[in-house]
Amino acid sequence: MTPVTPKQPETPKQPGPNLKAIAIISIAVGIDIFLSVLIAQWSYSWLPIQASSAAPYVDDLFSLETGIGAFIFLGCTGVMAWVVLFNRASKYDERDGEPIEGNIKLEITWTILPLLVVFAIGIYSINVNQTLQTLGPKQKYQLGTDPTAGLPADPTSSVGPIDVISRQWSWEFVYPDGVRSSELHLPVGERVNFRLISEDVLHSFYVPAFRLKQDIIPGSVISYSLTPIREGRYRLRDAMFSGAYFSNNQTDVIVESSESYSDWLNRMEREPLHPGLDPGREIYERRLAKGNKGWATVPPAPAPMVNDPGDPTAPHEA
Repeated sequence: MTPVTPKQPETPKQPGPNLKAIAIISIAVGIDIFLSVLIAQWSYSWLPIQASSAAPYVDDLFSLETGIGAFIFLGCTGVMAWVVLFNRASKYDERDGEPIEGNIKLEITWTILPLLVVFAIGIYSINVNQTLQTLGPKQKYQLGTDPTAGLPADPTSSVGPIDVISRQWSWEFVYPDGVRSSELHLPVGERVNFRLISEDVLHSFYVPAFRLKQDIIPGSVISYSLTPIREGRYRLRDAMFSGAYFSNNQTDVIVESSESYSDWLNRMEREPLHPGLDPGREIYERRLAKGNKGWATVPPAPAPMVNDPGDPTAPHEA
């Protein structure tokens, strides 16, 4: 009798790669990358005009962060939309979702990738900050103890120091030759050194077109430098809450050619002093006319006496 050979159990076939899923994911990632790069490029148009040498570096960093954020946002919302459209439960299905055990590879991937992205953003941000420190070095010292003895705190600057005096609520600019103005005049293409001074409380020197926002601390002088690269009229705003009328503490920054800047200084040296811009005064006078009602507020300081009071009706670009 022929012995019967026991039948060997069949080895289960290993499932092959799901080519359809791989293709769908690859296409989705490609579309996500394309849209994210497109949004990153669009982000430049969301920002004001680039009017200083620091602006391109700040805008490039903003564009990079916008592109990364767009990629993550579109990826997450895309997965949710796919699930809602193609993998949702039937109308009367109230069962719990299928339990899924931990996927070590997936967990490692979504831990390492965000870590690398954060490190990349951090390294790039540090490089941008180091570049900005070179383009616009900053130094803080106590009022009345200027270690430069009247010389610019930034020895590489060709213009200045220009004293930027802030108060509740007006700006005053004092140039090295003694000219005073309510609007800030700067020569294009030349490195300018400022000395930021507050006469009362915290203020903030904010010029969006320059990508510059520097707090001004009472009792201290902050030396700051920048290089304007584009002629035009830009807006200077007080970005620090300093009382009821701080949002009106605005004036213009006029960037002009070196010849026009020198001509303006020569003309202003011969001009007598006039009351400068006092943007909070009109609102305060209306308050007094109504009986000085409402929350207590600080009366605006007297208008600064300047050689050039400026033109508050002139349109500005940014």
